[in-house]
Amino acid sequence: MSFETIDFSVESGIGRLALNRPDSLNAFNVAMHREIRQALDELEGAEGLRVLLLTGRGRGFCAGQDLSDRSVAPGDDVPDLGESLESWYNPLVRRLRALPVPVVCAVNGVAAGAGANIALACDIVLAARSAKFVEVFCNIGLVPDCGGTWHLPRLLGHARATALAMLGDKVTAEQAESWGMIWRAVDDDALESEAESLLTHFAQQPTQGLANIKKALTASWSNSLDEQLDLERDLQRACGRTADYREGVAAFMEKRKPTFTGR
Repeated sequence: MSFETIDFSVESGIGRLALNRPDSLNAFNVAMHREIRQALDELEGAEGLRVLLLTGRGRGFCAGQDLSDRSVAPGDDVPDLGESLESWYNPLVRRLRALPVPVVCAVNGVAAGAGANIALACDIVLAARSAKFVEVFCNIGLVPDCGGTWHLPRLLGHARATALAMLGDKVTAEQAESWGMIWRAVDDDALESEAESLLTHFAQQPTQGLANIKKALTASWSNSLDEQLDLERDLQRACGRTADYREGVAAFMEKRKPTFTGR
């Protein structure tokens, strides 16, 4: 399948999805939403998927919503922004969070608005040192979406989340790392190699175990301790029945490197 607004491939268990509207800093329009949805459909049906990389082409990761795709002429009906979230953005965030493999995001430039919050919805975020995260919604009278009001307080605490949401200040990659907003800031020319190193690592790891780690950590935000202990019990039981668990134990006992198959 050919795409016009994204680059997408799956090879050797590694999925790669790059936003590819560089002239608009990879801002979202309906066409790009449709193509991302098609790519995720393919991913969910891919045999042996182990990891997904999300990044952007050109000098920015994603500038958020393409406002020209929502321009309102005098006399036109006001667009229903809630419908746009319900139809496109919210399903995208939910699918990234539910994907049963690690999702690595390589932020190669500005990540603004929805672009920032979609990056934060990924499991591990790397950012080039020149990258910046900006919650621009307040500048046009809107509320952070794509899970921004959920992720920011949990990653940064209430005070910083409130200030970023209400002031729209830019956060550098190094600030984001020091605040625990992302995993790591790296030199611009090292971003691709650092991302590829992570992809290679995850493509060789016990995928079902990683998927269950992701599930457990997400559930922990709303679970009581008792509920979380029960979930850990159930997930550990499931992990203990996988071929990768048996291989991991055998490799440990035999003092060799394990060969995980993702099963």
